Amino acid sequence: MELRDETTDDWWGVETLYDLTFAPGRKALSSYRLRDDVPPIAAFCRVVRSGDGVIGGAIRCWPIRIEDHSALLLGPVAVHPTRQGEGLGGLMIRDVLERAAPAGWPRVLLVGDAPYYARFGFRPLNGVVMPPPTNPNRILGHGPWAGIRGRVRKRLD
Repeated sequence: MELRDETTDDWWGVETLYDLTFAPGRKALSSYRLRDDVPPIAAFCRVVRSGDGVIGGAIRCWPIRIEDHSALLLGPVAVHPTRQGEGLGGLMIRDVLERAAPAGWPRVLLVGDAPYYARFGFRPLNGVVMPPPTNPNRILGHGPWAGIRGRVRKRLD
């Protein structure tokens, strides 16, 4: 398996993987309102491919704002069902986290399962509000979030 940048040729394969691994209504989730009409950040859109070219995993990130603070919205992250349990999700998440701060993105936010994401250093964020409906206990952050509070919004610049 090789981790590499997603290309325009990968788009349909990644979308198919997301459709396979998430519920049919995935685009109705509140996090998708932050992605509508905003391109993902190409440097943080990655795929894991097998030697035969099959996409085994994919991750994307979008720019967001909380008041005057920028952050990356991590996700979706998906691993093909036949490759789950091999550590591909962790590989992609660690890759984003290792490259985010040096690239000017010290804060990373996601909506997810706290016990799973804690292993990567994510912690619950109090006072950071995602568009509804979002369970506030699933809003997690990585990096310097002390004192940052407010609504999560699209970053259009």
